[in-house]
Amino acid sequence: MASIPKLVILLLCTCLHTLLAHGGDDLRTYKVLHAGALKSATVNCSQPQVTPSYGGVTVPLHHRHGPCSPSPVPSTKAPTLQEMLRRDQLRAAYITRMYSGVKGGAGDVEQSDITVPTTLGTSLGTLEYLITVGIGSPAVTQTMLIDTGSDVSWLLRVPLQLRQRGCSNSQCQYIVKYGDGSTGTGTYSTDTLALGSSTVKNFQFGCSQSESGNLLEDQTDGLMGLGGGAESLATQTAGTFGKAFSYCLPPTPDSSGFLTLGAATSGFVVKTPMLRSSEVPSYYGVRLQAIRVGGRQLSIPASVFSAGSIMDSGTIITRLPATAYSALSSAFKAGMKQYPPAQPMGIFDTCFDFSGQSSVSIPSVALVFSGGIHSGMQF
Repeated sequence: MASIPKLVILLLCTCLHTLLAHGGDDLRTYKVLHAGALKSATVNCSQPQVTPSYGGVTVPLHHRHGPCSPSPVPSTKAPTLQEMLRRDQLRAAYITRMYSGVKGGAGDVEQSDITVPTTLGTSLGTLEYLITVGIGSPAVTQTMLIDTGSDVSWLLRVPLQLRQRGCSNSQCQYIVKYGDGSTGTGTYSTDTLALGSSTVKNFQFGCSQSESGNLLEDQTDGLMGLGGGAESLATQTAGTFGKAFSYCLPPTPDSSGFLTLGAATSGFVVKTPMLRSSEVPSYYGVRLQAIRVGGRQLSIPASVFSAGSIMDSGTIITRLPATAYSALSSAFKAGMKQYPPAQPMGIFDTCFDFSGQSSVSIPSVALVFSGGIHSGMQF
């Protein structure tokens, strides 16, 4: 956890197992973790059970540096924690700047429904999750990062087949710029997109011709934009799958998640209003209303959350306004007083020493969104 002196809140959501979201995650005031749970889990690359969607499609989602990564060639060495946090701060600062002059913060204009994943977890350099798609006919397999903060989908390493079919002939140019200073330019192309067993005709994407910075540092083929703009995958496929998508980020690099296009049909799924800004249309916002620790709601003024919260798949660390973070940290420390504190690690200032412990008891933490939806943080 980390604090920033801004009212715009950044959230990264992951989910586990079968449900996208449900209420009552914090009914248990404490969670007991055994020592084995704190160590690396066994590799499990099988796709988790997915809540069915009406007329939709689901594709596996993997961590780019994990053993389940679909990259055809082993990725370059994974970045260090320090490097990831540095890039994460660049991205968070960029998003904060984007909203700094927007009246009403993250939700000043439109409101619709968004599915909230069950649990909360762990610049371009912070994008960590991959899907595999096919582009062209016959399809050429492409491994692409997903980003809810980007609209334009583009290929960095364009296969010869695609170049011959239109990438090199397009007269429509594009340029993308990212918060870490990376840029890419190229031409737009249109072709068939294959997602699992489904196909989308006339999908528009970019064919990169030049790039600078940390655009992509491994064997990933490109980026799939899931933002709210007209160019994104979510918008382009709305006529086929409906105006809905959900994703479950793998809880560890040694496991798998999924991306689903299409609305869920299960009655177990709950919703909270999604907030949109006409001035920053790419990002998705929600209304965080409260925080609960150990089953008790913290005393945080409602005005602290009034600017709304940004849901961003490319932000690693959840950031809260200073007032909210201070209350959360104090309550969490009070629930952990039986364990000695450990030295802070950079921005991580609420640390504990579990040496010699066979199990630890941790107070539950839940974020409460509008509509009374509780999203419990996973430990």
